[in-house]
Parts: sequence; C-alpha cells; structure tokens
Amino acid sequence: MDILMEYVKAFIVGGLICAIGQVLIDLTKLTPARILVSYVVVGTILGALDWYQPLIDFAGAGATIPLTGFGNTLAKGMRKAIDEDGLLGIFTGGFTACSAGVTAAIIFGLLVALVFKRTDRTRQE
Repeated sequence: MDILMEYVKAFIVGGLICAIGQVLIDLTKLTPARILVSYVVVGTILGALDWYQPLIDFAGAGATIPLTGFGNTLAKGMRKAIDEDGLLGIFTGGFTACSAGVTAAIIFGLLVALVFKRTDRTRQE
C-alpha cells in the first residue's frame, strides 16, 4: 500500500505543476517557452534556498521530473561544485549535474528521428 501512495503523491504533485503551466497558457499571454523557462528559474531559486527538497521528499518523481526539478538539479550541482572547486563551480556545476539527463535526451531524440519517418501534415498532397 505504501508504494501505491507514492504513486498517488507523485501523480498529484506532478499533475499540479503541469496544471499550473496550463492555466498560465490559458489565462496569460505568456508563450509556452517563457513558461518553461520560468519553471526552470523557479526550480533553481527554490533549490538554491533548499525549499525544493521537502517537495522531492514528499512527491519523489512528481517533483523531480518536471522542469522545476531540472532547475533544482542545476542549483544542487552548482552548490556542490562551489564547495569543491570554489568560484569556478558556478560555471561547471550545473553542467556536471545535468549532463546525464541532457545526454539521454539527445540520444533518445536521435534514435526516434532515425526510427520514425517525418511527415509534413500542413502540406496537402
């Protein structure tokens, strides 16, 4: 039963984060790109202040998978690199912390592009 509650909490928190983004799209003139960037910035700020970790402890993947979790990972990586390398860590920490996720996205994107054929649905043939 514990595992089921973990799934429910992840679904609720992740769904709430996505719902906020949808409300912002529907009710404001913000573009989706600006909303996504805002999510990363908010996650970075909350991560830098150590306010995002309690949400991760509560919701697990529901908090780490959305873009706010990416921002939190950037902040954690920078903090760790600053502790280890000093001022240079500001420039290297975020890249080090997120390199596996970015690499996976690039590789899987390439695989999908190789497997599936592109179609242009806007042009009538």
